[in-house]
Amino acid sequence: MAGEKKKRLMQGNEACAEGALYAGCRFYAGYPITPSTEVAEVLSARLPTVGGKFIQMEDEIASISATIGGSLAGLKSMTATSGPGFSLKQEGIGFACMAEVPCVIVNVMRGGPSTGYPTGPSQSDVMQAKWGTHGDHPVIAVTPAYVQEIFSETVRAFNLAEKYRTPVMVLYDEIVGHMREAITIPEAGELEVVDRAKPECPPEEYLPYDQRYEIPPLAPFGEGYRFHVTGLNHKDDGFPTNDPGMIEEGNKRLLRKIENNKEDIWCNEDYYLDDAEVLVFSFGSTARSARFAVRKAREKGIKAGLLRALTLWPFPDKALKDAASRARAVIVPEMNLGQIVEEVQRHVAGPAVEGIHRVDGEPITPAQIIEVIERYA
Repeated sequence: MAGEKKKRLMQGNEACAEGALYAGCRFYAGYPITPSTEVAEVLSARLPTVGGKFIQMEDEIASISATIGGSLAGLKSMTATSGPGFSLKQEGIGFACMAEVPCVIVNVMRGGPSTGYPTGPSQSDVMQAKWGTHGDHPVIAVTPAYVQEIFSETVRAFNLAEKYRTPVMVLYDEIVGHMREAITIPEAGELEVVDRAKPECPPEEYLPYDQRYEIPPLAPFGEGYRFHVTGLNHKDDGFPTNDPGMIEEGNKRLLRKIENNKEDIWCNEDYYLDDAEVLVFSFGSTARSARFAVRKAREKGIKAGLLRALTLWPFPDKALKDAASRARAVIVPEMNLGQIVEEVQRHVAGPAVEGIHRVDGEPITPAQIIEVIERYA
């Protein structure tokens, strides 16, 4: 039919690259690592065709550093990695948080620790995404579960990075990263694309960290604006400060710009939550099994429901508390030995909270989840 959109069979990592291009990414710096390498492979071919720049760096530390540099020069910038590479990027991520440099970091999670199981899935980097770099700092992390979502959530990650002037992480695992599904590429303009706010003042009046703004506008280097960027606590002009009041206010503003806008950042899927007495809280590829398990439980007459987090950080405590208030149990399946289940326990009072954990390189199955649901039915 005329005007009908074509579906494309696409791998998750390929969808990530296409989503980045749709969002306006024009700079990528990275280092190959299983199971994220296809993101780099696609962008190495596609970025030059749209006027973008691709560079393979010598390691992951250089990759995040170059990504920050590309963003400061005015280009929407991204890097992708996995496992040990994500660990190596943490200092650079902390710098981007402090210097308020928008960028996107994709982590296709695999088994660990250390080299671990490079070709197997895991969800064990979720707390590292929250606490991996030192100090108090803002964190936004999105967790797509489907190939189509990897595309759209990558776009959203760029939007959030540009809007809130902060690094944003896209967390998915080897399963959905290497899975192929039919997806539809949206037309230009169909999905919102956000660009960073730029200063309206002349260069001589520009303050890159102007405390009068919750999120100060960011000028690109090369357009006449010259300013200082540092990982040290800094004044409005970007130069270091030892003033205790200025240090405290600066640190609090970094968190405040995220905390005050959680309603805009949060995104969840509700599935049979209206009357759910057994709640499953899940994210990423494991939520695919959870959704199937909830549907099968419903067929057996069990009032089960799923709350799926597409935004894992900031943690969706409001939605969780609301759903858990009507439940007698909350089940948390995750491919680790218990990371998000403890976060759920921290926010839920009353219902029993039980985790389902698997770290053998195989996915959590619907049968494993159904077995626990039935115990609380």
